[in-house]
Amino acid sequence: MKQRKLVVISAGLSQPSSTRLLADQLSATAVRAAAQLGVHLDVQVIELRDLAHEITDNMLTGFARTELRYAQEAVTAADALITVTPVFSASYSGLYKSFFDVLDKDALADKPVLLAATAGTARHSLVLEHALRPLFSYLRAAIIPTSVFAASDDWGADSVEGPLRGRIERAAAELAREVERREPAVVTDPFALSADFEDMLKNL
Repeated sequence: MKQRKLVVISAGLSQPSSTRLLADQLSATAVRAAAQLGVHLDVQVIELRDLAHEITDNMLTGFARTELRYAQEAVTAADALITVTPVFSASYSGLYKSFFDVLDKDALADKPVLLAATAGTARHSLVLEHALRPLFSYLRAAIIPTSVFAASDDWGADSVEGPLRGRIERAAAELAREVERREPAVVTDPFALSADFEDMLKNL
């Protein structure tokens, strides 16, 4: 079975939060969908709430402290991402955007990303198209066609088999297929010497 890394980014501010609940359902469904394709997904969850101070420090100083650096490295090394943000003022949260602001500019290039958001009402559902999708297009991510929005009403008694469940299943299946068809992510060591440079040093 192929081994791949899935990083889940949750920007919920409360504990527990509907944002984390949606993130967990998406990741669990993606794991099952990938397993059916012969892929084992190793899942790592990043709670941005726990990194809020370090993200702010990074923006002010330009340096990432330990836990934030681990999160940045995990995203760069991931084969795919699931990102979930709560909606504030008809857009993604400031904490969510700040995290992606402190990533390397190439960290998401051609990386499969499943976009999701939560809000109090369905009126905010277009945030996925007018805010999140343009952001990740700019970051050159390979955005999964189906994105997932969950309003408070979606968590009712019929959520197990309702429309939200269907969107989760479809998006997770698309992500799993995208991961299965790709080679594993390769992280380039910025300090590694190229073969040509090593040959030059040998000939000195």
